[in-house]
Amino acid sequence: MVFGLFSKERSLKRAMDKVVNKYAQHPDRMAAMEKLRAAGTDEALYALARRFSFNYDKTIEDEQEKQWVYEVLVAAGEAALAPLTRYMKEAQSVAYPLRVLEHIADPDTALRVVDELLATEEPGYTRDPSRRIQIIDWLADYRDADDAAVVARVAPYLADHDENVRFSAAEAIALHPHESGAEPLLDRLLDEEEESKRLKLRIAEILADNAMDVGARKHELAELCDGVLAGYKVHHEKLVKA
Repeated sequence: MVFGLFSKERSLKRAMDKVVNKYAQHPDRMAAMEKLRAAGTDEALYALARRFSFNYDKTIEDEQEKQWVYEVLVAAGEAALAPLTRYMKEAQSVAYPLRVLEHIADPDTALRVVDELLATEEPGYTRDPSRRIQIIDWLADYRDADDAAVVARVAPYLADHDENVRFSAAEAIALHPHESGAEPLLDRLLDEEEESKRLKLRIAEILADNAMDVGARKHELAELCDGVLAGYKVHHEKLVKA
């Protein structure tokens, strides 16, 4: 009995190692993943989630494997939540896991997990901003949270060091327009250190399209309308296209 238990544990450990071995052959890795699905333990599901951590040289098979893992984790439902969260906290890429999360967690739980991830991605300089962009983009597309909840989470990234992060944050607010987004958008637009013309123009478009109140900053905005925001004007406390 004890020997059989140890043998099973060794077999699962070999399967876990093979799943994250990018040099293993596709059929061998699939067989290992099947074994982990059958086991269904937290460790097995965590090991499956780790398949998201690398790209296989054969892109079609790589996508097939990741899609297979995605479907298995979604099918596991709530049982996959803890191992998936554990994986995301250490992962450099979270795009696939976030897709799983929205299918296995209710909105409050999903946002709690995202808050834990954002706590490790404070706005500022980072060598590789792709992880925080993935989180922001997921929030932008997430339809089960109210607009104010999304704005509260992405607005701080309007001040991020990376322009692409700032732009993603603005796009998220565009998809979840809420009055609470006006002030941080205006702060970014009117910041003298902001050098991105495309970001300034996008923010102006968001403010105008959603008729956000800019009254408190209208005089500062009027000056920009004579320059980088040519084509806009302030009218009745709103920024509008001229």
